[in-house]
Amino acid sequence: MNTIEQIFKNEALEEIVTVFALLKAHPHLEMMIRRHNIELIQHGELAKTYTKLFEAGILASGKKGLCIKGPNWKAPKFFLEKRYT
Repeated sequence: MNTIEQIFKNEALEEIVTVFALLKAHPHLEMMIRRHNIELIQHGELAKTYTKLFEAGILASGKKGLCIKGPNWKAPKFFLEKRYT
């Protein structure tokens, strides 16, 4: 199992989006999640998660479909602990 697959199988959707939305545009991130763990987004959870993170100030709109860190952005625990290096 590769690193990306491990992250998508083991971590919460909010934490995944908090990190990967800075690197991948929404459609590409959705495709990645569908490939590795479709159960995370079967009922519209991805759109709800983006909305929640924007409202909480964790993410903000950036350029070219990417997000930028919002004023309340904090790295998720799995990212700080470097679990998947």
